[in-house]
Amino acid sequence: MRIARFTTGDEPQYGVVTGEVDEFGQPADDSVVVALAGDPLYVGIKLLEQEHRLADVRLLAPIIPRSKVVGIGRNYAAHAAEMGHDLPTEPLMFLKPNTTVVGPGDPIFYPPQTSDLHYEGELAVVIGRICRDVPVEQATDVIFGYTIANDVTARDLQKSDVQFTRAKGFDSFCPLGPWIETDLDPQAFVDGRQVQTFLNGDVVQDGSTADMVFDVPTLVAHVSSVMTLLPGDVILTGTPEGVGPMQVGDEVEISIAGIGSLTNKVSKRN
Repeated sequence: MRIARFTTGDEPQYGVVTGEVDEFGQPADDSVVVALAGDPLYVGIKLLEQEHRLADVRLLAPIIPRSKVVGIGRNYAAHAAEMGHDLPTEPLMFLKPNTTVVGPGDPIFYPPQTSDLHYEGELAVVIGRICRDVPVEQATDVIFGYTIANDVTARDLQKSDVQFTRAKGFDSFCPLGPWIETDLDPQAFVDGRQVQTFLNGDVVQDGSTADMVFDVPTLVAHVSSVMTLLPGDVILTGTPEGVGPMQVGDEVEISIAGIGSLTNKVSKRN
């Protein structure tokens, strides 16, 4: 099930995207969004007798985390190598404020404090209920679904500041979307789902979730051993190799097989 958050010009709503999808998770042209009675994390899936053509709505970030976005660094060996780092012995965590979150089609703002802004295409995990100290074997019980993220990073600030807060914390530095896919088995990520990033149409990242150092259940267990996770919290699972700079005017598309594609353009921040 694909859970979207959308607007027709009025207040944001939640809905279920119906219709056939291709092998990459892309919807058919005749897909529709059936409205839901409220936030499905809190009221469940309650369909209304109201639907819209997908082409006629504007998709928003499918979730605005109530508390936090937890990032995971160096979770692909090739990416750690390209950055000149050793692999961590346990998941390397950092936080992004929920004010970094924007949706499909929203601009990524290039702040004046940096001159080296990078894309990082990632699988994102959406938490479905309050949880702490989740065993690895029970991690799937607390996962609501999966979406796509761009962990935008000011690389020069990341190097100069040592810690990641400023480099990854500017407004618009966490595009999410296009929706939350609730029916994917985490084993699919162990077996491998293609993660691709396109910069102005050219492939710049082409990885597989099978190459993650720590799999999704391990990440959920590790993060929840440190902090309580709330419904709507998001865990970013790391990026494959191929990260690189974006410039004002560039378009970045991130595609994950079985979920869909997330596209954003880079704009100058005034």
